[in-house]
Amino acid sequence: MFGGIQIGVLAACVVLFVPMGMAGYHLSRNKMLFFSGALFITLAVGVHLTPYFPSVSDFVTSVQSVNVFDNRDDSCINLVNEVVWNVTPRIISSNVSDSSNDSVGYDKIWDWSKNGKVKGCDFEKLGRGDVNDLLNGSWVVVAGDSQARLLVQSLLSLLLDEKRMGMIMGDLFKRHSDYKIVVDEIGMKLDFVWAPYVVNLTNLMVGFKQNRTYPDVLVIGAGLWHMLHVNNASDFDIALENLRSSVVSLLPFSPELGTDGPVTGSVSVRSPHLFWLGMPTLINAMLNTEEKREKMNDKIWHAYYGALHNSRILRSYGGPLLLLDIQSLSWNCGPRCTNDGMHYDGTVYEAAVHILLNALLIESHQKLGSTEF
Repeated sequence: MFGGIQIGVLAACVVLFVPMGMAGYHLSRNKMLFFSGALFITLAVGVHLTPYFPSVSDFVTSVQSVNVFDNRDDSCINLVNEVVWNVTPRIISSNVSDSSNDSVGYDKIWDWSKNGKVKGCDFEKLGRGDVNDLLNGSWVVVAGDSQARLLVQSLLSLLLDEKRMGMIMGDLFKRHSDYKIVVDEIGMKLDFVWAPYVVNLTNLMVGFKQNRTYPDVLVIGAGLWHMLHVNNASDFDIALENLRSSVVSLLPFSPELGTDGPVTGSVSVRSPHLFWLGMPTLINAMLNTEEKREKMNDKIWHAYYGALHNSRILRSYGGPLLLLDIQSLSWNCGPRCTNDGMHYDGTVYEAAVHILLNALLIESHQKLGSTEF
């Protein structure tokens, strides 16, 4: 009794030799026609044999099902953090006759640079309707310290009206706690996970892997607590390398991102969109305790920033996570955008959210309609 492979080979021989024998004479008189016919028959044989060779069919399936950052080299992804600021003073009237009681505030306006390649990327601030369309049915997880919580506030401000935002602010800013919300109108679930240390983020990755559940969008970031309470950049570097290994191991990435071996077989897990929330610029003189001013000085900050780059966790250094560059955003907005030298005005995190959303548009190949302002 013939096996599957033998039957396939027999059928292939019929497909190959019968047409060749019938048309051989005519084809041999016309070389172009001969080679065209031979190519066609070879492709037909290949298609016919593919089901009988599992390694071939598995390879085809795996190529179709593994999404390994199709846009890793996309120039616009590399430019999405190119934001410029216009911070201008504004007189706040005291509504009394004596103008000496008036105070000075600042208007903080940001936009993407209009120079060079950035202009061609057509980045835009998205309105609520477009954000709803983009995040419809998504599970978004944001994990980290107070910087991550401020990012969640800015994201929810785009999704919810002012009244509902007022209702959730107490729970969202409950000290050192997690927060979860479902935006029923678009079926979006958002989880904030209080994770001030990198080891907390690593444990979160392990949990995803064990539960076999993965968010559609994952934003993680840490460093400030480690800087204050551990104050050792080398230890931070090691922690980041462990985190990188956890992120890479739980998702279907290619070997170029650091997996121990090649991706084989069909992978059904969809890769989430991955972001790293960078540390802000620290203005040492404005930090509100002596301990912070001593341990979170410029030298230490740069050592931690270097550890982040050395860990190769960022996509620009061959890693899996796209940077949301809070350092650049906070530096360019400046001292007038912070009261404590560490936590910045909502405008900074608003810019980070729009950077994230534009990156999602690029990675998901989506195009939105007119933007609502």
